[in-house]
Amino acid sequence: MFGGESLTTIDTKGRTSIPVRFRDVLVGSFGDERFVITKASPVDFGDGSYGRGLSVYPVSEWLELEKKIQANQGGLPLAQLNSLKRLVLGPAQECVADKLGRVLIPPALRLHAALERDLYFVGMGKRFDVWGKETYSRVNAQDERNFPQDSAALAELGI
Repeated sequence: MFGGESLTTIDTKGRTSIPVRFRDVLVGSFGDERFVITKASPVDFGDGSYGRGLSVYPVSEWLELEKKIQANQGGLPLAQLNSLKRLVLGPAQECVADKLGRVLIPPALRLHAALERDLYFVGMGKRFDVWGKETYSRVNAQDERNFPQDSAALAELGI
């Protein structure tokens, strides 16, 4: 599983280095160094703006997700399903890091997530996300507002 946060940089050509521990999980747990990068689920900041980042899936996880979306396993209304396909499936690109662990983030995805210099890699279990530093700060603040307080569900999880 992907876990932890790593602060790193992206160069002017759009190259960044995937953290070693994430590369190790790709190969060790998923048996493949290939991955798919696409738009992440936007985070509603509650003021009419959204935080936009990227999600990175091991190829095997991506193929399962793609199958579920195509079969509409979530039972979404058609308009929402088509939005999901356009926002997640459409921009997805298969990538592989070079021998130094660097990857070129496609220009359209880099622009979408406003990745300029400093960025965070954030482990999310079976995927990891990539956020610009400023956006990730706002995402964390929104997550704190969204965090369930005194929730039976949290107690059930042991949190």
